[in-house]
Amino acid sequence: MKKRVSIKDIAKQLNISITTVSFVINGKAREKNISEALTKKVLDLVAELNYQPNALATSLRTGKTKIIGFLVDDISEPFFSGIARHIDEIASNLGYKILFSSTRNDTEKAIELLQIFEDRHVDGYIMALPEGLEDEVKKLIQTDAPVVLFDRYVQEVKTDYVIIDNKKSTFQATEHLINNGYKNIAFVTIDTQQLQMVDRLAGYETAIEKHKLPAVVKKIKYMGSEDSIQEMISFFKAEKQLDAVIFAANYICLDGLRTFRKSGIRIHKDLAVVSFDDFEILEFCEPPVTAIAQPLEAIAENIMKVLLNKLKKAGQNAGNTQISLPTTLNVRPSSAKR
Repeated sequence: MKKRVSIKDIAKQLNISITTVSFVINGKAREKNISEALTKKVLDLVAELNYQPNALATSLRTGKTKIIGFLVDDISEPFFSGIARHIDEIASNLGYKILFSSTRNDTEKAIELLQIFEDRHVDGYIMALPEGLEDEVKKLIQTDAPVVLFDRYVQEVKTDYVIIDNKKSTFQATEHLINNGYKNIAFVTIDTQQLQMVDRLAGYETAIEKHKLPAVVKKIKYMGSEDSIQEMISFFKAEKQLDAVIFAANYICLDGLRTFRKSGIRIHKDLAVVSFDDFEILEFCEPPVTAIAQPLEAIAENIMKVLLNKLKKAGQNAGNTQISLPTTLNVRPSSAKR
């Protein structure tokens, strides 16, 4: 195996001090009054020998690894994968690497992943906080580790957040259906106390109450698609009066679409459909499905902006930032007037 080139090797070949080489490589030549001629010699040799700085040594010297930990329930979900892609682009341009991980709703695995992040000395954490991990994240925050949460707000965890206005989003989607003449609108969600899901339900219920319509809510004890679909088959079979449905998340909508196929339910002809979260499949349904689109790029940009600001002010009491972004209702034929 070819020996890795070190600063010491460069210094020895040019017959100068290791400190001088270090100053040049780290962009401090002018500050340290190192001549342009010598600076050029060092940089030319660095290029010729293809010198790569040792990441561990650099992190020990600067206290920074330029690595960020990213933790969500399931990175394969369209919403999380979209956020991850945008964050990776922004981070790469700024010289950061991201460790992407999924908890798969397993609290023990989530705790293990957080420990791996700590062992790797990540500079900061980006998380859609999984249920059951609140105490672990509180401990992390107490160490002054920069933590930015997104997607869901947890009142007892005091840190920085980038979220959306969930309640307003479902209120507007429900009113859209009501204005298009639908009177028996169901809301299909999961049985959880996660605040973003509670707020989505509250937005629906507020609109239904405002227009004095019957609220029909189905809460699924979500363990996976197979059980979810069976629950929905029974639900739609029992609630034959329904003329519209709002699904509270993209994975619930996917299970709903599978349910329609199994049950022979036709989009729009039998039930108008709105999904919370927009993703490609919805545009290719027949007819295409109306969806509440979260601003993925804006969420990612704000997450990185808040995190980088936190990193710059490390050790200072910078306070907590909470950013709430609006969504867009992408109206398609699935919710058109009958």
